[in-house]
This record gives sequence, structure tokens and C-alpha cells, in this order.
Amino acid sequence: MPADKNPVFRKVIIPWYKSTSAYIFMMVFMLAVILFALAGISVAREYPEYQGYVWVPAVLLAMSVAIIITTTARLIKRYSRKPAK
Repeated sequence: MPADKNPVFRKVIIPWYKSTSAYIFMMVFMLAVILFALAGISVAREYPEYQGYVWVPAVLLAMSVAIIITTTARLIKRYSRKPAK
């Protein structure tokens, strides 16, 4: 009789890009992008000839914040599903 290929007790292997360390690295990188976007907004508002381009760092800021929120939600969901030992 062949052995069961998918035992219930096997730990799920996740790809490297969905690992906790990759998520933390991405969140740290997005924090750096947020600081860059905030600096861009302040410079664009300081000079009148660049005030029409404030939307570029603002979009960068919004996208970075959205990525941090979704990544945090994924990490919370991952650790809330773990069984207690």
C-alpha cells in the first residue's frame, strides 16, 4: 500500500517572496519611499514653478502607504491563523 503523499501534519512551504522577512524588508523600503515622497512634496510646495507637480510625490506617498497597509494586514492574518502550541 503506497504512503500518503499529502499528510495532514506537513508544514506548508511558502515561496520566498511571501516570507515574513520579505514582507518586513518591503515595509522598511516603503518607509524610506514615504520619507522620499514627503521630501518631494515639501520641495515642490516650496518652489512656485514646481507646485503643479506636487501630485507626483503625493501619488508615490499614497501608493507606499497602501502597500504598507496591505502588507501589515497580510502579516496579521498570517499570525492570527497559527495554531497555539
